[in-house]
Amino acid sequence: MSRPLIDVSSLAMRYPTGRMALTEANLTLSAGELVVILGANGCGKSTLLRCIAGMLKPTSGQIQVAGKPISSLSGRALADARMALGMVFQNANLVKRRSVIANVLAGTLGRHRTLATSLGFLPQGERSFAEACLAEVGLQSFAAQRAGTLSGGQAQRASVARALAQRPLALLADEPVASLDPEASEELMTLLRRVAHEDGLGVLCVLHQPDLARRYADRILGLKDGRVQFNDKPADVAEVAVAALYTKTPEPVAA
Repeated sequence: MSRPLIDVSSLAMRYPTGRMALTEANLTLSAGELVVILGANGCGKSTLLRCIAGMLKPTSGQIQVAGKPISSLSGRALADARMALGMVFQNANLVKRRSVIANVLAGTLGRHRTLATSLGFLPQGERSFAEACLAEVGLQSFAAQRAGTLSGGQAQRASVARALAQRPLALLADEPVASLDPEASEELMTLLRRVAHEDGLGVLCVLHQPDLARRYADRILGLKDGRVQFNDKPADVAEVAVAALYTKTPEPVAA
């Protein structure tokens, strides 16, 4: 059996306030797989994703990305390892005054650490590849358009194209449909599933919508109070188990 793209083992994250955001969290993601993380606000979903991305340093545990122990890296070594991970956030975070193609070209900058790019110039030698990434998300005809004129769904698809321009092995998507209408949400989830199943990337996606998770995920991981409650195929996840993720845990009664 091949090694997973992402392997999270016994991960714990304690914030300076003392709150435990994650406790003994385990997760794997393989090439060609779409895994959805479900859970209520504050359960640790985004913390888990940001630890995997190297944006937060966990308190304990191990994270391997493409065989590299990302949780123990720093500086240039961490930046190089993070190139294997493309990020898609709740907001598209496009530079609105620039063209769509310029925004996608920005995804290639990690491969071009030069004086020119440090001065703000984009690597025009990557333009044909950036156009192919736009075609992948169905926005090739919008290349010259200002990013600020895109609809919410189009902007999120452009952000996926920018992530793909990085040539990642996996995509990490943090609530990518939270601000989209139902139709645009379906389009984006269809795109993420295609990127996984047809392009062979691993896709790890945080969602709040159990119905979308059931329709699009290969596996669903449920988090509650920083602990993994289940990690199964959608057909094997009971409705009561999903509902329990969103049920507030009673406070302990003082003696």
